Amino acid sequence: MDGAVPVIEATGLRKVYSMGEVSVEALRGIDFRLAKGEFTAIMGASGSGKSTLLNIIGCLDRPTEGSYSLMGRQVETMMDSELAAVRNRFIGFVFQTFNLLPRASAAANVELPLVYARVQGRERRERAMEVLERVGLADRADHRPNQLSGGERQRVAIARALVTRPALLLADEPTGNLDSRTGAVILELFRNLHDEGNTILLVTHDPGVAQAAGRLVRIRDGRVESDTAG
Repeated sequence: MDGAVPVIEATGLRKVYSMGEVSVEALRGIDFRLAKGEFTAIMGASGSGKSTLLNIIGCLDRPTEGSYSLMGRQVETMMDSELAAVRNRFIGFVFQTFNLLPRASAAANVELPLVYARVQGRERRERAMEVLERVGLADRADHRPNQLSGGERQRVAIARALVTRPALLLADEPTGNLDSRTGAVILELFRNLHDEGNTILLVTHDPGVAQAAGRLVRIRDGRVESDTAG
């Protein structure tokens, strides 16, 4: 491993949820490092802790103990406003349920993170069209989500994740709402994006989806069970 700053570096992550008099330890000391340009899958069954880890990596939650840095920035002690800025600048999210605005066009959905980043209108449109072209949907830019297939909606979501030129693409069960054939198309798109140099972290419970990545990290009972190259 060279001396470059890792995209993700987490050490000793613990997360404890208190429910009345009962405490649940969702993460039990996770160490995890992701280098620039890696394509890694995190896999685990329901209740394994992978969703909790995803939320911490995505700066949506904080660990109870441990340290976490994103592109060299310690984020576990940041204020909420700082976390929001980090999410917008460094992370592109792709969700199982697409999370598109139903009344907005594909292009307007893709532009949304740039609105929050205060990018001007003409540049927003140019960058949105650029990434829609990359995912093969430039000709559908003016269509609303209800005019698109499930696979096309996920490609719009991927374009939206790419438009800020993030350090990390974070995909949560990105094929979970798609049939197997469409899911295979989306996984091929992720492989192509990785070949272009993007750093990708994909979270799944499906071994077939995990095989698309070059590295597989298995989570069980809040701990890293195995970490292997593909």
